[in-house]
Amino acid sequence: MSRTIYVSKHNTSEHEFSTITDALLSIPKGTTEPVTIYIKKGTYKEKLVIKQPNLTLIGESKEETILTFDDYANMIMEDGSKRGTFRTPSVFIDANDFTAKNLTFQNSSGFGHQVGQALALYVDGDRMIFDNCILLGSQDTLFTAPLPPTANQPGGFTGPKEFEPRINGRHYYRNCYIRGDVDFIFGSATAFFDHCEIFSQKTDDLPAAKEGEEQKNYGYVTAASTAEGQKYGYVFSHCRLTSDCPKHSVYLGRPWRNFAKTVFLHCEIGKHIREEGWHDWNKPEAHETMLYAEYQSTGEGAKAIKEGKRASFSKQLSNSEALNYTVEKVLAGDDNWGANLSLTD
Repeated sequence: MSRTIYVSKHNTSEHEFSTITDALLSIPKGTTEPVTIYIKKGTYKEKLVIKQPNLTLIGESKEETILTFDDYANMIMEDGSKRGTFRTPSVFIDANDFTAKNLTFQNSSGFGHQVGQALALYVDGDRMIFDNCILLGSQDTLFTAPLPPTANQPGGFTGPKEFEPRINGRHYYRNCYIRGDVDFIFGSATAFFDHCEIFSQKTDDLPAAKEGEEQKNYGYVTAASTAEGQKYGYVFSHCRLTSDCPKHSVYLGRPWRNFAKTVFLHCEIGKHIREEGWHDWNKPEAHETMLYAEYQSTGEGAKAIKEGKRASFSKQLSNSEALNYTVEKVLAGDDNWGANLSLTD
């Protein structure tokens, strides 16, 4: 039997909670039956930790139902250490079978070059759906867990899952708007982005380069850390890449780890994307292990493909190769979950 819980900032009924935190606490521990939390319009400044499986959050309006907090990596903790990336999320989801609809997830701490990394969403689980949602941040807006096996420096993974097993999950983002600047979609999950708008924001007032000058780099859309042997990483299908950054100032992606996989299919690429498209993060050894690819890109940012200017370590998929990147195949799994996603229509 499913249960529905209501949340309202104004708490106009004895059957409503005034915070999402209280609504979550009302669910008895160990409950595995489906639970839906319906959230009325308002800005909910709460740092949320969700460990409830089979949970659905539905907002009254994606623009006006806002889940926000403002922790950031450079924040000094009581022991004098910095908070670090993975203790910053406004919403941390650590459960399977989670669905969010019509919501804004935000980290409002500020630009990354001022406060460091600051996650709006930390998503760790399998069969995760984000439908018609808005994700707002700067550096590291969306972390699609799990973490890579090891950190590059001591304490780099300090946070709730630092010592937990790394389990790959499948994530589906449909009709979402995702905004950030540096590595703002990053992690190891198998994630399919379907008809989303991916907005690279300008974070300062530095002018565009003059003719003949090297253009300043304004950011990277993705930083995948796909695990070795994992069939799929990030797949963007029929998405729009938009921006207020100067022309040729943003990369499509760079490899957080050497087996990164990121593919764009049928996407409209804005003029802000650099002609080479991809950056190797100064890891020439990764050229043979990572997969950076496109298929039938359109828009101003795709002209460089016809001119042969994309990075040599990237590729253009053939028609037959592109057939392997449907949502059904990417998110299939042993339970064939991907084939059932039309149920979200």
